[in-house]
Parts: sequence; C-alpha cells; structure tokens
Amino acid sequence: MDKAPQLCLPKRMARGLAIYDMDRTVTRRATYTPFLIYAARRLAPWRLFLTPVVVLLMMAYVAGLIDRGRLKELNYRLLVGRGVAPERLNAVIEQFADHQLATNILPGARTSIAADKADGRKLVLATASYRLYAAAIAHRLGFDDVIATETQIDDQGWTIERIDGENCYGAAKLAMIQAWLAREGLDRDAVHIRFYSDHISDAPVHHWSDEAFATNPHDRLVKLAEVEGWKVLDWRKE
Repeated sequence: MDKAPQLCLPKRMARGLAIYDMDRTVTRRATYTPFLIYAARRLAPWRLFLTPVVVLLMMAYVAGLIDRGRLKELNYRLLVGRGVAPERLNAVIEQFADHQLATNILPGARTSIAADKADGRKLVLATASYRLYAAAIAHRLGFDDVIATETQIDDQGWTIERIDGENCYGAAKLAMIQAWLAREGLDRDAVHIRFYSDHISDAPVHHWSDEAFATNPHDRLVKLAEVEGWKVLDWRKE
C-alpha cells in the first residue's frame, strides 16, 4: 500500500499547495454523467428518455464533430434542462454530493487529503467537472478552494448549460490554476506544489508541479510517469 507522501517543503518556501483532480483520482468513478442522470431523475424524469441522444452526442465527440466542452453543454441541456429554479437545483446538488461522499470517495484519497492538510498545505480541487457540484463535494472533503468548469447564469439568476470561460481540461486546467495563483497573490516560486491526477490529459499540470503523482493512473500515464520519474499511487487497491 502506498503511504501518503510526507512533507518535503524546502525551508525557503512560504507555503505548500496540494492540488487534486477529482474524477477517478479522489473518486472511484466519474461524476459528470451520474450527476446528470441523478438530476434528471429528481427534476424531470421524462428527460431520461433522451439518453439515446446523449449516446449519439458521445459518438459525435469521438468522431471529432464536437469538442468536449460542447458535449458537456448539450448533455446538460438534455438531461437537466435550462429552466430549473435555483432552490430546486441546489437541493439536488447537495443530495448528490452527500451520495458521492457516502459511496464514491476512495479511502486512500481521504488519507492523502488529511495528510496534506496536517502538513499545513492549502488544499485545492482542480477538476473538469462543473463547479455546480464539485464545490459541494470539495467542501465536504475539507478543500480550501475549487478550480472547475464554470456555468453561466442567466438574467433570472438561473444556471444555464453554457460554459463560462474554458472547460477546465488539459492545458486549460493549467492556465486556470495559474490564473487562480495570480488571484490569490501567490508567486509560483514561493510555493511548493503537489499535484495528483489519474489522467494523461493532466500531464501539463504534472510537468508544472514540484511533486507529481500519477494517481490511480491509466496505462498511458503510467508510462509517462516512468519516463518522468513521477511517483505512482494506486488508491483503488486499498
């Protein structure tokens, strides 16, 4: 069993950050599609009959006809819809977050998060998932902040399917983390950053961090970690 990494902050560093991806890093399973289905069941069950269209959209994404961000928007519009009062949507989000905490968090992730917190590191969740529900999960796990895909708000204050800014994925995730550092007034050279992720798409952040952890990785990330000398953690086996 891989133990949680021990503190190794250089003395000159002012503070430490521990940045975690969410899906299949902290969680056993992805959360985006389960959230859409969970929301559809509770807000408008008839929308579940639209799931074949969701499958067709996935095929369009695989074929390169739409990008990942647009796929997210269309699936959200199909299964959650646009006209959901904030209080109804927020209730579903809180219920979904509770369900994820009860069923979908890896024990090894909990141990690592607790160890990083005990070491005095600021905890940040950086995920391609919507902030809508990622923030609720992060709050329950004790994270200090969240960097995620944002959704737009219409003139009535209702969440709509359109992404506000970038889909927090790949190189865009690194840019969003760097923008977060700037907003926080943190000089990159004055912090020591650990980064945990399961997926090769997060390689830009792995390369940029001071300590990179290929966490519950798929084969491509394992091979890259071997080349780069990154430590491999597998919390799925704990």
